[in-house]
Amino acid sequence: MNCKNILTNYQFRSIINNMNAHKFDTNKHSVFLLYYHLILVVKYRRKVINQNVSEKLKEMFIEIGQNYGITLLEWGSEEDHVHCLFKARPTTELSKFINAYKSASSRIIKKQFPEIKKYLWKEYFWSKSYCLLTSGGAPIEMIQKYIKSQGNAKSI
Repeated sequence: MNCKNILTNYQFRSIINNMNAHKFDTNKHSVFLLYYHLILVVKYRRKVINQNVSEKLKEMFIEIGQNYGITLLEWGSEEDHVHCLFKARPTTELSKFINAYKSASSRIIKKQFPEIKKYLWKEYFWSKSYCLLTSGGAPIEMIQKYIKSQGNAKSI
């Protein structure tokens, strides 16, 4: 049974128009709006993220995210951590994406920025843990403002 069978045509069109005003995402069987705020911390909180490293990490997030149906909305970084605001689909396996991103970015960052090996001598770049929050507790604009206030924040 779909929504159209339950609602009148007018009610259904009104709901869809309202959702479109909020830029909901859709697929064949659902309408959704899934925002996530991800915080990744450098191993031992080493201060190794500069502007160039941050740009490369952001570029890789976008590239790897495309394989998982993830769209980056906001990126911000400090010397020892990054904040990412992104949209995902209901079928996105977030833990698999995060692990793939952390693994690939660790390898590539250490290869392209060998000076980081002075501070992080093992194969790891990121701490094993991460913080992933849904945006339901705060308006997106507030999260965007917070991320923009981070040291090397960049709007897309």
